[in-house]
Amino acid sequence: MIDQPFIQLLWLLGSSVAVVVAFQKLHIPSSIGYLLVGVLFGAHTPGPVIDVQQIREVAEFGIVFLLFTIGLSFSLPQIHALRSQVLGLGTGQVLLTTAVIGAASWLMGLPPATAFVIGAVFAQSSTTIISKQLAEQGEEHSHHGRLGVAMSVFQDVTAVPFVVIIPVLSVIDDDVGALFEALGWALAKAVLAFLLVFVLGRWLLRPLFHAVAARRSAELFTLTVLFVSLLAAWTTSSLGLSMAFGAFLVGMMLGETEFRHQVESTIRPFRDVLIGLFFVSIGMLFDPSEIPRNWPWALAGVAAMLTSKTLLVALIVRLSGLDGLTAWRTGFLLAVGGEFGFALLAIALDVNAITDRHAQIVFTSVLFSMIVAPFLIRYNHALAGLFVRRAALQADPETYPVSADIAKHLSGHTIICGYGRIGQSVGHFLEEEQIPYVALDLDSSRVKEAHIAGEPVYYGDSAERDILEAVGLDAAKLIVISYDDVVSAKKVLHHARALRPDLPVMVRTRDETHADELRQAGATEVVPEALEAGMMIASHALLLLNVPFNRVVRRMQQQRAGRYRLLRELYRGEDVYSDNSDALAADALRSVLISSGSHAVGKKLAELVPEGVTVASLVRQGNRAPEPFDTLIKEDDVVVLFGAADDLDHAERRLLG
Repeated sequence: MIDQPFIQLLWLLGSSVAVVVAFQKLHIPSSIGYLLVGVLFGAHTPGPVIDVQQIREVAEFGIVFLLFTIGLSFSLPQIHALRSQVLGLGTGQVLLTTAVIGAASWLMGLPPATAFVIGAVFAQSSTTIISKQLAEQGEEHSHHGRLGVAMSVFQDVTAVPFVVIIPVLSVIDDDVGALFEALGWALAKAVLAFLLVFVLGRWLLRPLFHAVAARRSAELFTLTVLFVSLLAAWTTSSLGLSMAFGAFLVGMMLGETEFRHQVESTIRPFRDVLIGLFFVSIGMLFDPSEIPRNWPWALAGVAAMLTSKTLLVALIVRLSGLDGLTAWRTGFLLAVGGEFGFALLAIALDVNAITDRHAQIVFTSVLFSMIVAPFLIRYNHALAGLFVRRAALQADPETYPVSADIAKHLSGHTIICGYGRIGQSVGHFLEEEQIPYVALDLDSSRVKEAHIAGEPVYYGDSAERDILEAVGLDAAKLIVISYDDVVSAKKVLHHARALRPDLPVMVRTRDETHADELRQAGATEVVPEALEAGMMIASHALLLLNVPFNRVVRRMQQQRAGRYRLLRELYRGEDVYSDNSDALAADALRSVLISSGSHAVGKKLAELVPEGVTVASLVRQGNRAPEPFDTLIKEDDVVVLFGAADDLDHAERRLLG
C-alpha cells in the first residue's frame, strides 16, 4: 500500500489524467476510464494500492453534487412541463424494469433487498454513451435519438427515490412486512425533508442569492453555493436519509431562480472532479479475479438486462402512440446499463443491502453491457427492422410513410431531405414558384402536422436507397439536403450518385469544415449556413453605407464563386487549443513577422510561398498590399497567409528560414 497521502494523490491524479486522455481520444466515456484507474489501484490487482476508505470519504460528495446539478436541471415547473410523454415514459421504464428484474431475482431465491437493488441498478441507462454514439453516427436529431436521450436523462430524476429507499434496506432480511414498514418511514421522512427544504428554500434562497450576487464576488458566490448544497445534504442525513437527496431538493429550488445557470457553472468543477473520484472508488471494489467464477451469471445478467429493457421500452413507447420502428429503435438505445447504476450499487454495498459476490456479478453485467452498447446503438435500425416490417410501418396512417404510389405523379420535382427550419423554408419558396417537391423527415409529429396541412411531407429515412427511389429519384430535378448531418448527407450522396450521376445535389452545412469532403462525395453545391449568414449581414451593412446595389450583388457573387474567401480567412485564436480535429484542420489566417536575418528578406513572395497556401496580404509600415507577389520583402514586413495548419507551418519555415 502507498503510505503517504500526498504520494497517493499524485499517483491517482497522474493516472487519471493519462487514462482519461486516452479514453477521450478513443471516444470512450471518461467514467469507464475512472473505473479502470480504480481497478488498477484497488486491493484486488497487483501493483500500488491506495486506501479506498480515504477516497470514498471524499468521493461521496461527488454524488451529492451530481444530484444537486440534476435538481437544477429538473425544477418543479420543468418536471410539470414534462409530465406528458417523457415523464410518463421515463418513469414507466424505470418502474417496470425494476419490478421485472427484481421479481425475477427474488423468484431465483435472492433476498428481497438484493433483488430490489439489482432491479434498480439494471433500470439505469448511460446518457453519455447513448448521446455520444448517436452524435457519431448522425442520429442525435432523429426522433428515436431525441426520445432515447430524453428518457435516459429523466432516469436520473427517477433514480432519486432509489437513493432514499436503498439505505433503509439494511434492516431487511426476508421479512416483506418489515420491508414495507421501513419503506413507509423512509418515504415519510422524504416528504418531511421535501416540505422543509421547499418552504425554507422558497423563503430564503432567492433573497440570499440576491444579496450575495449584489456583492459581485465570485468567491462569495462559490462559498454560498457550497454552503447551501452541503447544508441541505446534512439536513436529510440528520433525518436518516441520503445526503444526495437533500442536495437534489435544494437544487430543484434553485432551479426555479434566475441564478440557476451561474450556480450550475460554479458547482461543475467540484462535481466533475468528485464524480471522477467516486468512480475511482467504485473501480477499487471490483475484483477481476472473480470474473472466471462469475462470468456465466454476469452474461445471464447482461442478457436479462438487454432483453427486458428493450422489450419494455418498445412496449411503452408503442403504447404512447408512436410508430413501431421508433419504439424498437428507442428500446435498443436504452437497453444498455448506466453509470448511475454503479452509484446505486455503491450505496447498497455501504448499507449491506447486497453481498459482495452479488455486487461483483451485477458490476460485471453492467460493465459488459456498456462495452456492447456502441454496437447495439450503431445497428439499432437494422435490429429494429427484424421486428418491424415495412408493410407494418406503412399500415400505420399516423406516420404518413413513403409508399410506392408517391412517385407516380412526380416529375421534375425537388426532393428535400429533412423538413426542419431550413427544409420548410425551401419548400415554401418552391411552392410560391409552383415547383413540385416532396420532403422526407423522421420526426413523426412534424410529418403529421405538415401532412395534415396539405404539404407533401412523408415519414422516411432519406439516407436509405429504397426511400429515395420511392419518392421518384429517377425523375427528380434536384435534391436538397437541409440537415446538418455529414454522415447521413454522405449516404444520400452515395445513393444519388449511384442512381443519378447527373442529378444536382445541394447540401447545407453549418460551416466550411466538411465542404471539401462533401464535394468529393458528389455534392454539386455546399451551402455553409454560418458563412451565408455572414454574407447577408455584410451585404446589408454595405447597403446601409450607400454602396450601390449592383456592386453589392457583384461582391456577393464573387465571394460565392471564390468559395467565401473573405469569410473563410479567419484568425484561429484560441481554437488552436480545441480538441476538435475538424476545427484544427480547417483553413485559417496566420500573420508572419519577417525579422532581421529571415530567409525571405530581399526575395519575392512568389518564390517562397508553397502550393496550397494563399497570400492574403503584405503589411508594411501599417499599409496593406492585397496582391504583393512581385514585391521584394523587407525586414519588419508582415506576411498574412491563408491555408491549412500544416501548409502554414511549412510556409512559415520557408519565410523565416
